[in-house]
Amino acid sequence: MHFHSHLHWMRRRFAHGLFGGGPGFGRHGWRGGMRRGRLLDHGDLRFVILQLVAEKPRYGYELIKAIEEKFGGVYTPSPGVVYPTLTLLEELGNVAVAAQGAKKLYTITAEGTAFLAENKATVEAVFGRIHEASQAHGTTPAPQIVRAVENLKLALSLRLSRGPVSEEQALRLAAAIDAAAAEVERT
Repeated sequence: MHFHSHLHWMRRRFAHGLFGGGPGFGRHGWRGGMRRGRLLDHGDLRFVILQLVAEKPRYGYELIKAIEEKFGGVYTPSPGVVYPTLTLLEELGNVAVAAQGAKKLYTITAEGTAFLAENKATVEAVFGRIHEASQAHGTTPAPQIVRAVENLKLALSLRLSRGPVSEEQALRLAAAIDAAAAEVERT
């Protein structure tokens, strides 16, 4: 593959969350064992968050951790997805927000409870898929590994967003990633 087309391919794959396929790789599951496509369909996160808030009032960070726990570590939503969803739920009247210092505590409203009841089958289906995803991958990956993978993804994304890389830089980046992969295989 020509260097520039390869770089374009890497950027496109990375931007769409398709780079890799292991734990902690955004919306997409592991290569092989997970069904193709997203772990959550469009709009599903709204049901997940609302159900978790219905179980008990929660802060945004607690919701992220609760979702990660429900997925058995296979998926961790980013704050950039969770907080806008909470804002939408608030605007729809499904959750109420109580500011506690810099934190916001989210609680379900009567409208939110009614919305969950009206969509009970959908909520159960979403949580069924979540349970299936967590069971399909057994134990949770070590948090240190998930953090390291996220750090690599972020570093690569930041570097690629700064503009084109030269042939030499691309070779150095590829060599560093290949060396890390070889070390992982030896471990």
